[in-house]
Amino acid sequence: MPKPINKRFSKEFGKKEKVLNYTTQTYQLSRPNKVGAVMALIRECQPKTIKEWEKWYFENAKTNEKTPVKITKKSLRELGERLHIKIKEIVIPEWTEAFSQLTLQDCIDYIYNLTINRTYDGFIREKSVIEDNLAKKFPKVKFEESDPELDHAGDIDYLGWVEKKSFWYSDKTCYFKS
Repeated sequence: MPKPINKRFSKEFGKKEKVLNYTTQTYQLSRPNKVGAVMALIRECQPKTIKEWEKWYFENAKTNEKTPVKITKKSLRELGERLHIKIKEIVIPEWTEAFSQLTLQDCIDYIYNLTINRTYDGFIREKSVIEDNLAKKFPKVKFEESDPELDHAGDIDYLGWVEKKSFWYSDKTCYFKS
C-alpha cells in the first residue's frame, strides 16, 4: 500500500528563502512576542484543515508579552513590511559590502575557525554546563556524553541517569524521561 502524500501548504520562495529566513531570524520578526507561540497554539487548536487553523489563529493568537496584543492579518502585514524595510535598508547594503570585501583568505580562515575554534568553544561551554552547573546541582545524577549518532540525530549532547530513569541535555534544553 503506497504511503499517503501529505499536501504542503507552504509557499516556495526559491533563492529568496535564505534572505527572508536570515532577516526574519536576525530581527526576531517571528518570535512569540510578535506572532504568538504558534506551535503551542496549533497544538491547542488541533485543526483538521488549514482554513480551520487560520480562523482559530486569528481568533485566539496574542503576542507573548507582559501586555499581550491580539494578532491580526494587519499585524502580520506590518511585520512583513518591517521585514522588507530591514532587507532593503540594512541587509542588502551590509551583504553587498561584505561580498565586495570577501577574500579567499577569509573563506579559509572561516572554515578553520568554525572547525577548530568554535568547536572547542562549544565543547568547553557544554562541559561547563554539565560539570560546573548540573553535576553540582544534581549530585546523584550520573552524566555521560551521548553517542555521536544521537547528538547528530537529535542534538542530544549528554544523557543523565538517576537509577533507572534517564534524561537528556542539549544546548537548547533538558528533557526528562522515565
